Amino acid sequence: MTDQAPAPESEILGETTGDLPGKPTSASRTTLSHIMTHNDTNLLGTVHGGVIMKLVDDAAGAVAGRHSGGPAVTASMDEMAFLEPVRVGDLVHVKAQVNWTGRTSMEVGVRVLAERWNESAPATQVGSAYLVFAAVDADGKPRTVPPVVPETERDKRRYQEAQIRRTHRLARRRAIMELREKRAAEGYAD
Repeated sequence: MTDQAPAPESEILGETTGDLPGKPTSASRTTLSHIMTHNDTNLLGTVHGGVIMKLVDDAAGAVAGRHSGGPAVTASMDEMAFLEPVRVGDLVHVKAQVNWTGRTSMEVGVRVLAERWNESAPATQVGSAYLVFAAVDADGKPRTVPPVVPETERDKRRYQEAQIRRTHRLARRRAIMELREKRAAEGYAD
């Protein structure tokens, strides 16, 4: 997947890129809520991490589709962090928003919160993740996405942090490919 270089300040502040006008962060932000049941548990009796990961992917996919105006597929999931266990009876809220956009891809940031279904205590953060989605057309080919327009200082910080994560993802991919090429040239078969 080939994306443009990090956006200049003019794009961050809402000017258009190409033919597509920018969309504010709030236009696609969403929250998915779900009560955890015994069907969601692992062998330890807490909610299985894979259940949480599916909710994260579902919420992020909805946000990516909303922002891009059509289908978007998961390209990668970064930094899935489980901060606290989730229990049966917890009401889980998965909050997602587009943090950054490239030419055809988007980074979606996700926060996972949990609260007891029968208590009025505030929800606590139990997880977070960053996912990259690629917008695709009906044939599964990449399509252009509108730039995201950060609205708040928090949105601007998330945009800048997403650019750093993108730079690291690309550098990691490049280093791995160089290592594989070097090993192949030395006659090592993987």
